Amino acid sequence: MGTWTEWVLRYRKTVVLFWLVLTALGGALAGRTVDALGFEFALPGQPGYEANREILQRFGTGGAYEPLVLTVTVPPDRSLREPQTRQEFSTMVERARAALPGARVLAYPGTDDPALLADGGRTTFALVYPRPVPGPEPYAQALPVLESVTAGATVAGAPAQVTGIAALETATGEGDRGVLVEVLLGAGGALVVLALVFASLLAGVPLLVATVSILTSFLCLLGLTTVTEVSFVVQYLVALIGLGVAIDYALLIVMRWREERAHGAENVDAVRAAMLTAGRSVVFSGVTVAVSLAALIVVPVPFMRGIGYGGLLIPLLSVAVATTLLPVLLARFGPRLEWPRRAPRDPRSARWARIATAMTRRPVLAATAATILLLAMAAPVLTLRLGAPAVGSYPTDDPAGRASATLADAGVPPGALRPVEVLSTDSGAVVQRLRDLPGVAAVLAPTGPGWQVADSTLVQVWTAGDPAGGAGVATIDRIRSAVDDIPGAQVGGRPVEDMDLVSALYDSAPIVLSVIVVLTLLLLARALRSVVLPIKALLLNVVSIGAAYGVTVLIWQHGWLTQVLFGMEPVGAIIAWVPIAVFAFLFGLSMDYELFILARMREEYDRHGSTNRAVVDGISYTGRLVTSASLILFLAFVALSTVPTVEVRILATALALGIAIDAVVVRSVLAPALVTLLDRANWWLPAPLAKLLRTAPEQRTEPEPVSTTHR
Repeated sequence: MGTWTEWVLRYRKTVVLFWLVLTALGGALAGRTVDALGFEFALPGQPGYEANREILQRFGTGGAYEPLVLTVTVPPDRSLREPQTRQEFSTMVERARAALPGARVLAYPGTDDPALLADGGRTTFALVYPRPVPGPEPYAQALPVLESVTAGATVAGAPAQVTGIAALETATGEGDRGVLVEVLLGAGGALVVLALVFASLLAGVPLLVATVSILTSFLCLLGLTTVTEVSFVVQYLVALIGLGVAIDYALLIVMRWREERAHGAENVDAVRAAMLTAGRSVVFSGVTVAVSLAALIVVPVPFMRGIGYGGLLIPLLSVAVATTLLPVLLARFGPRLEWPRRAPRDPRSARWARIATAMTRRPVLAATAATILLLAMAAPVLTLRLGAPAVGSYPTDDPAGRASATLADAGVPPGALRPVEVLSTDSGAVVQRLRDLPGVAAVLAPTGPGWQVADSTLVQVWTAGDPAGGAGVATIDRIRSAVDDIPGAQVGGRPVEDMDLVSALYDSAPIVLSVIVVLTLLLLARALRSVVLPIKALLLNVVSIGAAYGVTVLIWQHGWLTQVLFGMEPVGAIIAWVPIAVFAFLFGLSMDYELFILARMREEYDRHGSTNRAVVDGISYTGRLVTSASLILFLAFVALSTVPTVEVRILATALALGIAIDAVVVRSVLAPALVTLLDRANWWLPAPLAKLLRTAPEQRTEPEPVSTTHR
């Protein structure tokens, strides 16, 4: 690091010009980067995904795209079996068919199946499969058209309504404000925190580092889109997580630079000292985060690989900017940026020293209380349900929601809104196998336009229970088994693909976890020159992430404060890809703070050989820093939680909770208490491992003072 710093300071102009060019290009091409991001969620090789591709290719719609639903409920004294009301609804359906060329429609007037009537014949509905368009909303064109067809239309005096999963999701959205708005929200909160920390123009330096990191990341992301599919979700992760991470790394180095100056070092010498200590920690932290995210690349889901590739840019570029551009800025302008001038601030925090001292005096009590609290918060994970939101979880205070509630009240099974589709050359055999299958509410084999192409036909299967719930999933398993031996039969539909997604993600989870754990332990052992500290850090991270999962389940699955915090109903499930992405991001980010604290404890221990004093000194030097850094990252995730996409909101909730729990409970209470209890064992590193990692094992043999008095 010393050699690197000298090289950077020697070629200051080249460094500045390099980042200036990349930043300008990244800003100029940011719009093109966003346009190049994809919205496809492919699961190559999975049977449900392959069936849906076949359905879409042959019929032009359906498969993974759920239908829009046109419904009407006539007055109590009327029935849709009456010729007049039947004809009125039939006319409306034909108008919808004419307005949506190529749409596949299933309706009672064309298919005289009693399953399409409910509530004694008062309620009927038509399933409309428009041709999807590319982008985040495949029915962005079709939904307004269908709504215009039904506007003012009535059947027996009753108004027609439009619902369906796409309509329900559109009703809950707030409109995409663009990633720039989210970044400005996060940057505004970060600036407030930085102003309180520095009370000088130095507050703008971490934001400048973050700006360079984010725009350069977008430039690299554009190049990445030319070789692989990258999800639109990545733009928010790069922008907002990049904002927090880059500011954190810059904050750590700037704070150490100020500390060295407060101790009397000249400006450039202070830069060198900061890079040798804080800069080294930043490099190890960034590599640790990168390792966590790189593990997503081995997941056999292109969507997750894109997140892994994109996420990899965040820490690596943040480290690159923080260890090149930042030392140049501090060496050239650092003292001037201390304006308005004030007396050097004691880099140690007396408040955090008192907190650490309390933890070292009663470590058993502190560790026990913190562990019980974390386990209590993690307990709801036992009720975790992975999958799509339940049909009944959408709000009912809008037309689509009220129409969906009306269908449910009339006895229409939730599987009608999220059908399973069976592609086959022998629809009769499929119907015979599935008609009496437990959990199946209806099996329909339409023969009208759009339901048969050459020798292939589509059979609709509705589950009695919600397809995303336990009963619905079990029914879909039975459906797949029942038609497995019918030649050419393929089972598709969105619920089937959702099930395959869970399998694809979590069948490979042990590999992902193993890669993260092994590489992280090796990196931390090298950074901390210890075996025990990395293992402890790993266990604390797992407990912390479990607590974040638990509270997220309470909010989004069980509905605790969902309306208060987000102004929407709980979704009744956690989107399948979110937990594994949360683990990858949160594991690395939480390890950042662990490494910041433990590296300083290691430094202090090497100085005087007392574990208790190392805990107190390490916390007193880093407590204010970690609190400020975690608050900035927390605010970035709060900004991320305002993104209209529900999946991103759930992801942001878990990440924000994880950072908050980690900073307040783990790093402030549990970590110092455990380091105190482990005493000299903290610093043990076997000689063979030390040789492998090219570091020196701890050789201290003198007795450690038992006093916990702060020096």
